[in-house]
Amino acid sequence: MAEADPTFADTREDTATPPPPHPARRLGRLAAMLSVPLLVLVAGAFYWFSLQGQVSTDNAYVKQDKVSVSAEISGRIVEVIGRENMQVKAGDLLFRIDPEPYQLQIQQANAAIAAAQASQVALANASPLSGADISSAQESIAFARSNLARQEALWKRGFATKAAYDAALHAVSQAEEALRLAEAKRDEAAAKLATGAQVPGMFPQEAQARAQRAAAELNLRRTEVRAPIAGRLSQATRLQIGQDAIVGLPLVTIVATSSSYVEANFKETDLNQMQVGQPAEVRFDAYPNLRLKGHVASIGAGTGSEFSVLPAQNATGNWVKVTQRVPVRIALDEASPRVLIAGLSAKVKVFTANAKRD
Repeated sequence: MAEADPTFADTREDTATPPPPHPARRLGRLAAMLSVPLLVLVAGAFYWFSLQGQVSTDNAYVKQDKVSVSAEISGRIVEVIGRENMQVKAGDLLFRIDPEPYQLQIQQANAAIAAAQASQVALANASPLSGADISSAQESIAFARSNLARQEALWKRGFATKAAYDAALHAVSQAEEALRLAEAKRDEAAAKLATGAQVPGMFPQEAQARAQRAAAELNLRRTEVRAPIAGRLSQATRLQIGQDAIVGLPLVTIVATSSSYVEANFKETDLNQMQVGQPAEVRFDAYPNLRLKGHVASIGAGTGSEFSVLPAQNATGNWVKVTQRVPVRIALDEASPRVLIAGLSAKVKVFTANAKRD
């Protein structure tokens, strides 16, 4: 009866031991288990070999030359042309300072020139230079000498007193002294008209007034502040009509967009094979699909911490060695089709061996 029971028969079949797997399946599973670590090993080896002959860093930023523009004279700003992010060319007018005070200085200088010219004419026509005083003194000397000769002859003959002779002798001395005084006044007047070696051919007072006028004209030209280089204006919010311009205080910055380069901070351990002139490749976080060719232009003279405001002090007992970064300047060998902005993050790869770039 039990043997004839179908339920019992099915239970015996289910509890039976399964047949062993086929040998081919064993090999397939083993191959699958070994292929995964093998692929990882091959990929790691390929990645390691791909890094040979090159160093890279993502601590890099776009740099552009910047020029701070300030007023060379003081005054009130009366006109503003330059605006924030405005593209300018070298020589373009940025803003204008009130020119009226400097126009008045030119007028004052012109008046000083006229006064100097009038003074020169007056000195040239002065009596000491006319020669009249000298001629009069010479005539007085001649008369005094002839009178002295007469008094001397009379005194020797006894027809004149010794007092008269002494008076005639004194008159000669006075006449000669008057001649020397006239000649001294003539030399003094001539000295006042002398030009000197520094400004030959020009009256000194007139030369001084002309120099003052030239300085005033220069200041008048400086009331128009122009762009020294081409680029884009930045920090132009301080340019406001009515604001006082202070000499030397920057009012606007011009970023030279045509002189872009990349400053890459490499680890000091990467500098062993790095040299100036090696090719480089630059990528930008802002433009993922943009790659520009460049080369190593220069390697910094010091680490970043060496030139920081507060350099690290390592002379302590709890010193910890930190890998330093050295700034490396990467010059771009081609123009960028996209606008490069100062401060953009970049990734730089320098090919230190004969590695091929993609």
